[in-house]
Amino acid sequence: MAKEIKKTIPIPDGVTVTYEGKVLSTSGPKGKNERQFWYPGINLEVTDSEIVVDTGSLKKAQKAMVGTFTSHVDNMVKGVTDGFEYRMKVVYAHFPMQLKVESKRLTISNFLGEKKPRTANILGDTTVKTSADEVIVTGINKEDVGQTAANIEQATKIKRFDPRVFQDGIYVVEKIV
Repeated sequence: MAKEIKKTIPIPDGVTVTYEGKVLSTSGPKGKNERQFWYPGINLEVTDSEIVVDTGSLKKAQKAMVGTFTSHVDNMVKGVTDGFEYRMKVVYAHFPMQLKVESKRLTISNFLGEKKPRTANILGDTTVKTSADEVIVTGINKEDVGQTAANIEQATKIKRFDPRVFQDGIYVVEKIV
């Protein structure tokens, strides 16, 4: 019979982790990440060298949340040490797209020859760099980087045309984690 579920995440050198109230914050060479963690029956503990996520419960929901919390904390630690990067390819056949980053938006002009520009929101502290045929999305928060890339992909989604013929758009081609 299974006892308590316990998972540990090592804290690398140069990273400081604090857990006060329900907020876990990690800071490292790339920046600072904060997130609220709370679920009934789940304990989060920070020592000098590791973060411990455990539960004394044998219920399925608590066991699953231990794994979820561990993944989120691991992504926070990776974000402040290495960061996350998504490379996206700009694909067009006839009408070249113009991309422009304006504060927290990416404006996509001349998509399929459309007069009205399309926009995609940039979340959090995510940075977007554009070139003629590539868009690079980087940041320390994995969820913000992934959602920003998804927003860009969705902004160039084709309606009213056959997507097998009109393959224009901006697509994720590589995730560097």
